[in-house]
This record gives sequence, C-alpha cells and structure tokens, in this order.
Amino acid sequence: MGLAVISYDPVEIHAAFSRQHNITFPLLADVGSETIKAYGILNTVTEEALGPNGDDPDVQRDVQTYVSAVNPGERMLGIAFPGTFVLDPEGRVTSRFFEDFYRERNTVSNLLVKLGVDAEPVEATRVSSAYLDITTHPSDATVALGNRFTLILDLEPGSGMHVYAPGAEGYRVITLNLDPQPYLRPLAITYPESEIYHFVPLDERVPVYREPFTLLQEIVLEVQPEDQKLLEGQESVTVSGTLEYQACDDTVCYNPVSVPLSWTMSLRSLVRLRPQPQ
Repeated sequence: MGLAVISYDPVEIHAAFSRQHNITFPLLADVGSETIKAYGILNTVTEEALGPNGDDPDVQRDVQTYVSAVNPGERMLGIAFPGTFVLDPEGRVTSRFFEDFYRERNTVSNLLVKLGVDAEPVEATRVSSAYLDITTHPSDATVALGNRFTLILDLEPGSGMHVYAPGAEGYRVITLNLDPQPYLRPLAITYPESEIYHFVPLDERVPVYREPFTLLQEIVLEVQPEDQKLLEGQESVTVSGTLEYQACDDTVCYNPVSVPLSWTMSLRSLVRLRPQPQ
C-alpha cells in the first residue's frame, strides 16, 4: 500500500515542505490543477469570492467553510476540495472520503478504520466487566485540532450471554456515553449488524449481540479559536465516558451495567506556516 499527496502547489513548495517535516512519501505538484479538474474536485469558491458576488453572504459563508478563515487571494485559485481517494493495484478508485470543513481532516488511521483495515497499533485498555470483556483503543496515539479520529471498542459477551442492540425495546441498548467537553464533537456511533434472538421465557424476539463485535465512536477535535485557547499549552487530550449495557442469558436478564472508560492521546500542534523555497 502506497501513499501520495497531490496539490496545486509548485514543486519548490513541495520540496521545502518535505525537508522541513521529514516527509518520505511523494508530494505531487499538479501544475495548472489539471488533475484536480479531471477528478472534478476543483474548489470554485475562491473564484466566486474574488468575483462580482464576493460580498454575497452565502459566498462568504462558503469561504469560511471551504477555503479560509481570512479573505482569499489569487494565490488560492486552483485549490481542491480536500479529500482522499483509495485506489486498487490497477489504479481504479475503490473508495473516496471528502471533508465537510476545510480545517477538519480524517487521520490516515481513521480512514483505515472506515475501510476495515488494521491501522498502526495503538496501546489498548482491557476491562473485564460482569458480563462483557472490553478491549478498547483510539485510532490514533496522537491527534491535532481538527482531526477526525475513532474510539474502537472490541466487545465479547460472556459465555451464554447476549447484550442488546439498537431496536431492542424495554432493555438497555449497548451504547457509549461520552462526558461533554467543549472541544470534542462526537459523531454518530457505528453499530455492526445484529441478530434476532428468541427469548423463550417471554416469547419475544429482540436484536442482540452474542458473538464478539465492535463499536466505533468517531470524534472531531474542534478547531475553532475558542477551542484552541482551551487546549493551549496542553500536551495531551483525554476523552472519558461510560459504556452502558444490559446482559441476559437464556433464562435471566441482569441489571444494567455502566463501565467507566477513558482514552488519552498526545496532542500535536497544527502546521500553519506555508513553507518558503530555499
């Protein structure tokens, strides 16, 4: 598996950036944004902002979302909407991921999680609760403001046990409740497919998990100025919460369980300065 980055920046800028940040994968200069245009991802918002409708409030909102927090200049003409294409060995696009906000980016490990591919290993925490074994880790050991990353929870019900999946009425569906933090924005949790279990004592059929399964909780580390102030000077960021579930066996349903969990990641600074060719 290989990685390459394409941008409209000239070769000299790419070379300076590679030297300054010890980048070893290829950075490809798309002169005239020809490849960007061919893929249909040319960011036309800059052109609108520099045109006669630049003062239109809708255009200005688009600039804040897709281009820059400051007024764009002609240097930004030709940029792409930020995203990632995944290609197979024959060069065919098999997946693509694009960002909703130019300052929010999926980490590489997060994209691999979405693709179901093992990413760089991160130290995991193992917890044995009353009816469920929990192994959990974040997709990334280090994150930066604006990163999208994922909390991964590998769960294994005890022998003869099941826990409840979304759609089970009258029972505590397994879920992760994160403690609110102003600089964290949880996205929708991803559940795997469940199975329908026939609970004979009550003659009811409910969605459950009986085999090992994985929950994925994606999170955005906010990048607004107020979030930057809250995290200023910090070397790490901690996410905490509780895993809530209810377990039953073939005859007995047990009381709901809450398991406290936390994940700590190193915090790296954003690269803000445009490199200067030497």
